[in-house]
Parts: sequence; structure tokens; C-alpha cells
Amino acid sequence: MEAHNKIHSLAVFCASSDGTDSFIFEDAYEVGVFLARHKIELIYGGSKLGLMGQVARGALENNGIVTGVIPEFLKTKEVVHTGLSNLITTQDMHQRKLKMHDLSDGFIALPGGFGTLEELFEILTWAQLGLHKKPIGILNSHGYYDDLLEMMNNMVRKGLLREEYMNLVLVSGSILELYENMLNFKPMPVPKWMNKDQT
Repeated sequence: MEAHNKIHSLAVFCASSDGTDSFIFEDAYEVGVFLARHKIELIYGGSKLGLMGQVARGALENNGIVTGVIPEFLKTKEVVHTGLSNLITTQDMHQRKLKMHDLSDGFIALPGGFGTLEELFEILTWAQLGLHKKPIGILNSHGYYDDLLEMMNNMVRKGLLREEYMNLVLVSGSILELYENMLNFKPMPVPKWMNKDQT
């Protein structure tokens, strides 16, 4: 069966720290390898540090195309990855997210902290509002996001999040399975109350 979506580029949100879990650290590298081998351009935050650097390294060491998008105030030699295929500088964090959205056919959140969650939930909110129809995935490396997913399910149980919005989130512990789910993702119809000119 032919896939519903064509994915030529994916934005990856993840930590700029190494963390303490070597399995998660290794998974980040393998995501980069996977994207390179499937000829998918990696769009990410442009840092050489932490899990961000690992994803980029995995892609670059396997002849992948990697585009970094970094705000001007973070563009220091201690942070920015200077060996990327492309590096785009934005004025601020908001422009960075808009540019990553524009360049990507979908989004994947790897383990991360506040910044990763902020990026994930903003892109999910945009989907909920019908502002884009791109697939959004969470790579639940070694159960990292179990507690967050339980909290999100609790939102549904308490009637504060509609189940159809929860279904916008594709979740797997396997990058291959997650990618296949993203290929076959079918977006929600644009909400009736949303003016088409706003989408």
C-alpha cells in the first residue's frame, strides 16, 4: 500500500545535553544514521552539543544532509556545529521554530528538557488548530516519555484534551516503526470554526 505522506525532511527536537542514559545517547546517533540511510534531510537546532550533536553526527557520518537552524544569540563557537551541510541563522527562537516548520515534512521529539517539550507542544498546538497537517512523532527511547504520555492520557480522561487531539501524537520506541507510522499518518480535518485563510 502506498504511503499517505512523502517525507524528504524531518525536524528533530532533542536535548543539547548528553544526559546520563547511555542508551538514549546511542539512540540519538542511530536516528541520524536512519535518516541518512533513508535519504531524509535532518532539520535540527544547529548545536554540536548533547543529543543534538549526536543526531547530526549520525547523519553526517553516513553521508546525510543536515541543516541546522540556530538563533543569533546561540551562534557561538562553543555551541554551533560548523560541519553541517547548511546552517541558517535566525533573529530569535520564534523565527527558528517557524523556519524549522517550513523546511520539514514532519517532526520527531527525542528525549529532552524544557526546550524540547516547548517545541513539541507548540508544533502539536499548531496541528490541533489546523495550522499544519504534518505528522508529529515521539521517539520514546527506553520509556523516557512514559510519564508524560500518562499525563497526556490523564488530560483526555479528565475531559481537558479531546482524544482526537491525543491521536495527533505518534509514539514508538523504534525509529523505523515511528517513521512508518508517520508515512501513513492522516491529518484531522481543519476545524469547522477555523477560517481557511488562517491555515
